[in-house]
Amino acid sequence: MKHARPQEQSADSIPLAVGVIILTVLALSLGDALIKMTSGSFVIWQIFVLRSLIAIPVLLGILWTRTRGMIRVPEAIGWVALRSGMLVGMWVCYYLSLSELTLPAAAAAYYTLPIFITLFSALFVGDHISRTGWAAVFMGFLGVLLILRPAAGDFNTYAILPLISAMLYAGAMILTRTRCRDHDPLMLSLALNFSFVIVGGLAAALILLLPETARHGFLLAPWAGMGAAEWMSMTLLAAAILIGSIGAAIAYQNGPPAMIGTFDFAYVGFAVIWGFVFFAEVPDMTSTLGILLIVGGGILSLRQ
Repeated sequence: MKHARPQEQSADSIPLAVGVIILTVLALSLGDALIKMTSGSFVIWQIFVLRSLIAIPVLLGILWTRTRGMIRVPEAIGWVALRSGMLVGMWVCYYLSLSELTLPAAAAAYYTLPIFITLFSALFVGDHISRTGWAAVFMGFLGVLLILRPAAGDFNTYAILPLISAMLYAGAMILTRTRCRDHDPLMLSLALNFSFVIVGGLAAALILLLPETARHGFLLAPWAGMGAAEWMSMTLLAAAILIGSIGAAIAYQNGPPAMIGTFDFAYVGFAVIWGFVFFAEVPDMTSTLGILLIVGGGILSLRQ
């Protein structure tokens, strides 16, 4: 992939990329807080299918208006499909880990992702990562550990899953930068949401083949009934995935992956805020120090 430079001819827009990735993790963290609030109400495949079925008409409407009805399949559709598949796999692995890990342990393992993004940028894109850049990544990761403080006993073999999730996300963002940089972010979001529907629909169909005694839990339970409150929740989740999927594409198209990956740490700071607002979880001094380290890491990354 070191020969993927031709797609990087357009100039970067660092302020745009940083601003968009912060808005992206703000929306995704709020969506995850909503999922936590409604846990037990939905199965993962139901979320995948229904939120994307709400998001897809919105994307198609915007694309139809912009292209005057001339919506075209992206060139290099194979790279777009691979990127979408990696992102769907990311969510599946992360949610599966939550069934066996505490949330702090899973989140701490997942937020190694800026390290993987930085490493993959050096290996596959040929980006030069300075000592300052590496220091920014590890400063942010230390901040995450201070906020989450996972106990050693929380980890087991399932801790590999969020690590796989982090690597899949990092790989998908490197593809965004090197192979999908000139693609319309709306089209990338559309491809991702179609992938959610396909994977979620297939999984739901396979679950119907299982004996009733096996149909339980976040992965295998039957779909829940949908009332007004449930549809409202699903609409909000659709809005979050729209902002998240479009924003991630724009951010990594317009800024170096290692730098933008560092700002992904902002997710944890927003998670602390939503924890206070929705669950009355008040951060202590150690968590506050962690937030400051995350912010400091982001600022330091801009100086590399």
